[in-house]
Amino acid sequence: MNSKDQIVENENRLLKAIQESDITVLDELLHDDLLFNIPNGMTITKNMDLDNYRSGSIIINSILPSDQIINVIDDTVIVAVTLVLNGKYDEQSLDGKYRYLRVWKLFDDSWKVIAGNCVLL
Repeated sequence: MNSKDQIVENENRLLKAIQESDITVLDELLHDDLLFNIPNGMTITKNMDLDNYRSGSIIINSILPSDQIINVIDDTVIVAVTLVLNGKYDEQSLDGKYRYLRVWKLFDDSWKVIAGNCVLL
């Protein structure tokens, strides 16, 4: 399987894990030093993200991806994707259309998200 196909598979695993609050898969796919900018401008870490799922602060009922662009640059892959989300964070609605940018990097035989950004469209 080539790098692009591996990323498509991992993107699908990531979205499923987000929707199911699957901490095990999220822990596997997110790099320990992840930095991610969320729509309010705050930068979160992997631990902050996982804590939100553990506590039930974030609940995603549905995720519909579209307009995915994948650029492979050696052992790094950049993914841009539009997601229509239905869910809530700390009782506030997350319902809407978002554009995500994720950076994946290959470590040994394992792809991990090292950085990302999300904006509300």
